[in-house]
Amino acid sequence: MKRIKTQLRKELEKRNMTQKELAELTGIRPATINDLYHDKSKQFPREVLEKVAEALNIDDINEILTIEDDEAKLARD
Repeated sequence: MKRIKTQLRKELEKRNMTQKELAELTGIRPATINDLYHDKSKQFPREVLEKVAEALNIDDINEILTIEDDEAKLARD
């Protein structure tokens, strides 16, 4: 089975940006940013992804979201 995995932690670390800074920059609730950061989101609203991509100057959504096999995740854990 495939699952969508967020890469927000990696992208924020590359930019030395905190979750709080991203929330302030985008106007997205800190709890939503936190869920994305910790890969706990069940939904990925388009508006949220667009705001994050714009704030981080990302043109390719694959920098924020990836699709992964559950088997690959189990092998890593």
